[in-house]
Amino acid sequence: MTRAQLDKQPDEVAAMFDRTARRYDLVNDVISLGQVRLWRKAVAAAVDAGPGEVVLDLGAGTGTSTDSFTALGARAIACDFSFGMLSTGVRRHGGNALSGQGVPFIAGDAMRLPFADDSFDAVTISVALRNVHDTELALREMLRVTRPGGRLVILEFSHVTVPAFDLVYREYLMRLLPRMAKVVGSNDDSYEYLAESIRAWPDQPTLASTIRRAGWERVAWRNLTMGIVAMHRAFKAV
Repeated sequence: MTRAQLDKQPDEVAAMFDRTARRYDLVNDVISLGQVRLWRKAVAAAVDAGPGEVVLDLGAGTGTSTDSFTALGARAIACDFSFGMLSTGVRRHGGNALSGQGVPFIAGDAMRLPFADDSFDAVTISVALRNVHDTELALREMLRVTRPGGRLVILEFSHVTVPAFDLVYREYLMRLLPRMAKVVGSNDDSYEYLAESIRAWPDQPTLASTIRRAGWERVAWRNLTMGIVAMHRAFKAV
């Protein structure tokens, strides 16, 4: 699958990420020109989880993002639907087949999370919500597993807010990004999908409306890197 179909099938997307797992973090660093590290820090600051709190990191991939929360003293679970990503993460964290060192790696579908109600102080998902078949259903599942008063933080590619930069960015997405991924040694088809899925994704206010419909409150967002990504934050009613 190389096109961002609106009816994307979970097994196809998972298989695509299985193929990119080994070099996924390296490629993300290269194609974002290092911005992904700044985005990760911004998410960790927004989640603001400390000792005694439990964070669910959805779409965690190899667990690189999950480490941002454990570094602050929180417990964190890395959850993803790509077994290739999870396996790579477990190896890098020095764990066994079920867990990394200090970080449990759990296979799970965002639309049917394998966790009990009110389990987490915070739920977060970074640049992975686009890959979910039913966005609103996934957001309702995230609400279900979040404790009352808990928070949601979403980092997702969005719409550039600087018109003069928008054309340059779109050209980069469609022409250069897949080529750069191929040079680094990744599956360029996956990054063609990435470019297409970013173009098809709704803008910041539209995503905020979807989050509200799913039952979250106090929804707000902040643009990062001129809107290349946006960070949405919301809370579950007490």
